[in-house]
Amino acid sequence: MSQITVTLPDKSTRTYTPGVTSHEIAESIGVRLAEDALAAQVNNELVDLNVPINTDADVAILTGDSPEGHAVLLHSCAHLMAQAVKSFWPEAKLTIGPAIENRFYYDFDVDFTFSDNDLLKIEEKMLEISKEDFPCIRTNLTRDEAINIFKDMGEDYKLEIIESIDGDEQLSSYAQGDFIDLCRGPHIPSIGKLKYFKLLNISGAYWRGDENNKMLQRIYGTVFTSKKKLNQYLNFLEEAKKRDHRKLGKELSLYAFDEEVGPGLPLWLPNGAVIMDELETLAKETERTAGFHRVRTPHLTKGSLYEKSGHLDHYRDAMYPSMDVDGTEYYVKPMNCPHHHKIYDAQPKSYRDLPVRLSEYGTCYRYEKSGQLFGLMRVRSMQMNDAHIYCTAKQFKEEFLAVCNMYLHYFDIFGIDKYQMRLSLHDAAGLGKKYINEPTLWEQTESEVRQALIEGDIDHVEISGEAAFYGPKIDVQVWSAIGKEFTLATNQVDFAIPKRFGLTYTDEEGKEQTPLCIHRAPLSTHERFIGFLIEHYGGDFPLWLAPIQVAVLPISDKVIDYAKSVEKSLYDAGIRVQLNAQAEKMGAKIRQAELQRINVMLVVGEKEAEKNQVSVRRRFQGDLGVRPLDEVVKELHNEIITRRNTYRTN
Repeated sequence: MSQITVTLPDKSTRTYTPGVTSHEIAESIGVRLAEDALAAQVNNELVDLNVPINTDADVAILTGDSPEGHAVLLHSCAHLMAQAVKSFWPEAKLTIGPAIENRFYYDFDVDFTFSDNDLLKIEEKMLEISKEDFPCIRTNLTRDEAINIFKDMGEDYKLEIIESIDGDEQLSSYAQGDFIDLCRGPHIPSIGKLKYFKLLNISGAYWRGDENNKMLQRIYGTVFTSKKKLNQYLNFLEEAKKRDHRKLGKELSLYAFDEEVGPGLPLWLPNGAVIMDELETLAKETERTAGFHRVRTPHLTKGSLYEKSGHLDHYRDAMYPSMDVDGTEYYVKPMNCPHHHKIYDAQPKSYRDLPVRLSEYGTCYRYEKSGQLFGLMRVRSMQMNDAHIYCTAKQFKEEFLAVCNMYLHYFDIFGIDKYQMRLSLHDAAGLGKKYINEPTLWEQTESEVRQALIEGDIDHVEISGEAAFYGPKIDVQVWSAIGKEFTLATNQVDFAIPKRFGLTYTDEEGKEQTPLCIHRAPLSTHERFIGFLIEHYGGDFPLWLAPIQVAVLPISDKVIDYAKSVEKSLYDAGIRVQLNAQAEKMGAKIRQAELQRINVMLVVGEKEAEKNQVSVRRRFQGDLGVRPLDEVVKELHNEIITRRNTYRTN
């Protein structure tokens, strides 16, 4: 009898008879693993546990402890929720129900708004259905079969999805009990594994994210493999809610949105402008040390520039509509790259001039769909310390690693302990469509980036199909102090656009060559980064970044003049200070400073005034005693200029 060889995650191999399933492999490895198994990865393809394996294969058994296995659990729970909804409201139309980070959602077209009581009712029904432990049964369908099934069910959105799927793609459905849904899968073996779930909230969502389409009802939920893990996540959500940058941004008077200005266009209030200015100063100092030259470019340009760069082909939907100026099409700029290419090209270059590092603290504008706008994380007006490095192939590795190390430098300043560099690669199937059609250059450049990361000992993972259209990139993921993940920024390699712009330099032999270009913005858009910092610090910014660094609190009117002299000493030292001269009790003044998240409070009374001293209080530390004023000013100034990362994370 023929045998197949299966390689397991620990790199060991076993032989099996063709037709073996991943579940049978899991049983042969261990009973506990078989009980926890949810799906499998066979030769990097996610499949159900009962799919036969007929050739030699690499097999990974997925449990809820793996990201892929948890995603399968989440998506299966979305189906369970949809089944419960249909049991109460058969007329509800189904749309999509994907897994997202630690959560799932399903969008429904109903003629009413779900209430919190409805969520409780749906959740109870889900528990009831789960106990039936229906198997999740996959059926492969022809296009006609799929259309007939969902047409009979009156599921108009499913029919629209079917019409949008490529004709060569295999269609499939999953059934559990009397519920059936169009789905690629995979799914868990049976719904009895769905025990520890919770429905979280309701929101509106446009069909396909397009505000021109109908508004749907979206229900979010989560599920885990144990009650302990579920409770841990629910506690995390509570803490995240307290740190929500939209909530704290309002409480701390950092920024505002106004309908007359327009959605996604933040107004930076004085407190928020301080943080923006501090980030700009940090970026300028860091880039000056790293050998960057600052430039400035206009906020709009001719459309022909974006045709040349390819941005109109790839990003038109994310750009503001064109404007006609004297019969010529102009656009507000969605990115700085083409302008910087023109600055590079403004003067001839030789190999002696390279690398050329151009940076700009600029503002760009992108037309994010209204359904995708989210506080500071997704906006339409954005500022960034953008930069482009033009270098030779020999210089590439050193320049690329220097950019990666700049990221690490910033992480240290902001106390970002957990991060990940994701090397985003192209997918050969997308050449000429999603990506520049230069297969040799893709392979060569991706290899060089990979080697640079390895030589620099920079922790990274590789993700296929997520590259920029002109080259591979590093997507930087960071985690806040409470473990919330954010996509921060990118470090992109461009081997195509310099050639398209005719950018050259003269090499040692007097021949014209095309430089490589590295795009980078390590502090992301400052809107997104400030949103991250608000949640990372929970509003308790380190002293150097705090909008108001010190509050001076006089005990009575008798010491107002001395309090003003303390205020002036701090101001003259470059410290942002606020004097509270209100006729209030000291407890109320301290409480007000605490609500404003002011890091340092200096209390002054008659004894302090006589000896030119201050009584020092700090958030989370309390009373630190009476100190000479000049000593305190000197220490605070030193803490600020060195950007010491003093903050509370829990």
